[in-house]
Amino acid sequence: MATLCKPTVSVPDHVITMEQTLDLARTVHADHPQLGLALRLIENTGVAKRHLLRPIEETLRHPGFEHRNSVYEAEAKARVPAVIQQALQDAEVRAEDIDVIIFVSCTGFMMPSLTAWLINEMDFRTDVRQVPIAQLGCAAGGAAINRAHDFCTAYPEANALIVACEFCSLCYQPTDVNVGNLLSNGLFGDGLAAAVVRGRGGIGVELERNGSYLVPHTEDWIAYDVRDTGFHFKLDKRVPGTMEPLAPALKELAADHGWDATALDFYIIHAGGPRILDDLSMFLGVEPEAFRFSRATLTEYGNIASAVVLDALRRLFEEGSTEHSAKGILAGFGPGITAEMSLGRWSVPGGRRASGMPMPAPAPAPTPGPAPRA
Repeated sequence: MATLCKPTVSVPDHVITMEQTLDLARTVHADHPQLGLALRLIENTGVAKRHLLRPIEETLRHPGFEHRNSVYEAEAKARVPAVIQQALQDAEVRAEDIDVIIFVSCTGFMMPSLTAWLINEMDFRTDVRQVPIAQLGCAAGGAAINRAHDFCTAYPEANALIVACEFCSLCYQPTDVNVGNLLSNGLFGDGLAAAVVRGRGGIGVELERNGSYLVPHTEDWIAYDVRDTGFHFKLDKRVPGTMEPLAPALKELAADHGWDATALDFYIIHAGGPRILDDLSMFLGVEPEAFRFSRATLTEYGNIASAVVLDALRRLFEEGSTEHSAKGILAGFGPGITAEMSLGRWSVPGGRRASGMPMPAPAPAPTPGPAPRA
């Protein structure tokens, strides 16, 4: 079985709080006819703070798409290697053990992909496969996990490296006064993540099944307008309502595997916003506490796009309460509207908990009777 090991997550040093975001909106868009609505939407995100590549004064300026994309490339090259190195170390593998690199990002563009640079700079083998994914947005974190699972199923001895690099602040558009864009200015943050999926061995989530689902005729609900000034984020007001059709897709995937999606042990869900998590809790029939890892990511980092699922998973590892063989689901949602979903069990050699600490010894079992007939 392929095992998804502990993710490494990194965020930049510059921080903007909810209060600062609201003050900026009041100052920059003082004459906006729907300012009150935009402020309420931002407040309702529950994002206490976000991390940015640059100080807010610099972020608010737009020196042009060419400059911003140059910043994206330079910052990716400066920050991604350390995240990868820690993920490799946590998974107890080396760069030369990796057989495929799945790189996901929707906030900048490079060709060749950053994967080519990484292969040259970090001593990956020259025959390593490259799978860059640029157009699945927030769903790409889940898609990367699924493609890594598929690869390790096809090649059981292989190891896959997942890398998510999202600098959402580079998509800030100071002249775009659409309410959806104003909301995104208070929701998205910058972050990077990496994780290894091992075909053999490893501690983490043993991946058992994956699936995808697209909500019909919603392709323009989350989208980019690509203009001279770069990527302009489009967010339809109907997006929060997509959990009603997506919850049955999660239930069906679990049922096809013989599981009950309403009674799993852990849930690693993309935190697009609190309404997404509240509605999924209702339509899936699980307690809101089940999404505590996703809510923590949203509160502390904002929506860091494809890296959200990996950060929520990191929090499960660090909580240290998940028992061996616990069942769970991972899901990322994004443009399309697309859902990328995985099922897996917590697995550690020796039956240890998520923290790596041994589980308490079980009580002595009664003397067994005759073995049941098959």
